[in-house]
Amino acid sequence: MPQHPVDTSTMHDSAHSALGHVVPLWLLAAVFGTLLLLTGATVAAAQIDLGNLNLYLALAIAGAKATLVILFFMHLFWDRPFNAMIFVGCLLFVSLFIGIVLTDSRANDASAVGGQGSAMRGVHAPLGSPK
Repeated sequence: MPQHPVDTSTMHDSAHSALGHVVPLWLLAAVFGTLLLLTGATVAAAQIDLGNLNLYLALAIAGAKATLVILFFMHLFWDRPFNAMIFVGCLLFVSLFIGIVLTDSRANDASAVGGQGSAMRGVHAPLGSPK
């Protein structure tokens, strides 16, 4: 059976090639080192009493670490912009849900339950609200 040459001029480039994106080892090592530094920052921040800011600081550091992992180890940095928009949208929704839960934590007040306050009373108060 004769073999016909494949006409590649009519083929379109796929967004995902068979080999994927090859990331230089120095970049992966730099991201890994940054993740270790941020882990150290998390441990150091836990040792310092910042009041209500401890929770926000820990969430910010965790968000930065998750962003680094998703961008470089999961190759979102080199992917289509639409996927980055989906990621940012997901982060916004997670922030919204966490914010709603944090604002609701002050509703578990001792007067609301007939003198028996929540076991979590005084653990967290949103920024600007009195303890």
